[in-house]
Order: sequence, then structure tokens, then C-alpha cells
Amino acid sequence: MIEKRLGLFGGTFDPPHLGHVAALSAAWASGRFDSLLVTVAREPYFKTAQRAVSPSELRMQMAHVAFDSLDGVTVSDMEIRRHGATYTIDTVRELASSTCQVELLIGADTAESLSTWHEADQLAELVTVGIFPRRGSPPEVSAPWRAHVFDMEPVDLSSTALRDEDRAGRDISALLPPGVIALWRASQR
Repeated sequence: MIEKRLGLFGGTFDPPHLGHVAALSAAWASGRFDSLLVTVAREPYFKTAQRAVSPSELRMQMAHVAFDSLDGVTVSDMEIRRHGATYTIDTVRELASSTCQVELLIGADTAESLSTWHEADQLAELVTVGIFPRRGSPPEVSAPWRAHVFDMEPVDLSSTALRDEDRAGRDISALLPPGVIALWRASQR
């Protein structure tokens, strides 16, 4: 008997931006969930090999500033407390139970790579996937994944693009939640 429906929104959040806020707001407004859990990755295995990632403590602090005021949202450090690489399957196994159904919340750009995730077959058995539309990315996944697309305007923001804009000297403050820009700027000095 499922008593709690949990939306799991994990990420690097380097930095968290208004697209993340819009996604969480749309998920909550859908009425599908009893709560939303944001998890900040300690060592995102697919990203740390590609680039340096800001310290997890900073990303956790930015996530709190960005998301704590949103209805239904709790920010968790459960992945940061784990040692080694961060895998979604481990988080889902920790959260899922006979009384808690976990839905994995991801952007359409991420949906294409689900089959490459660590223990993807087991993850597909444990979760339903909620997809946030993004311009230029078809919001689809194939079997064995069970998925739906949230009804919202596509979001066209990414932390990667924001970091690139910031390095180029462009102002990104209007694309970040209030308070995040000060933390981000301080970390870039």
C-alpha cells in the first residue's frame, strides 16, 4: 500500500537556476506528489571526469537558498554524506519502500541518457520518470522506462550555459534565484 508519493530531483546544481525553480514548481503544481526531495550530488560520476565541480558544501548552500522557500520542497544532503561517486540508484534504494513511491524528476535533455546510468535496468524497475520539457530535446524515453511529461513551458536554461556566460563576463544574475548570485560570485573569486 503506497502512502507517500515522492518526487526526487537530484543534480549537481552548479549553480541552481530559475529553470530548476520552474521545474520544481511545475512538479508540485501537478498534484502528483506528497513531497519533493532535492538531492545535491557529492561526486557526480559523469561530470567530475569532464570538469571541476564546485565544492559540495557550496552547492548545498546554493540549493538551500534556491529551493527552501518552494512549496513541498525539502533539500537533502543524503548524497553528500555518502562517500565516493553519487549514483541515483543508491538514493532511490534508500528512499523507496512499500509505503513510498519514488518518481525520478529529470529534464528532457537528461532523458536521452537514462539507459547509460549506473544500474539503469534496476532503476527503471523502481521508479517512474517525470520529464521536464526543454527546447530542442524530445521529452521521450523508451521501454523499460515508465514516464510522463510535465505540462509546462519548456525551460531553456542549463548550469553549463550559465557558467559559460559568467566566464565570458556576461551578467547571469537575472537567471538565478535571489541570493544564489552572491554565493556564486563569492565562490568564483
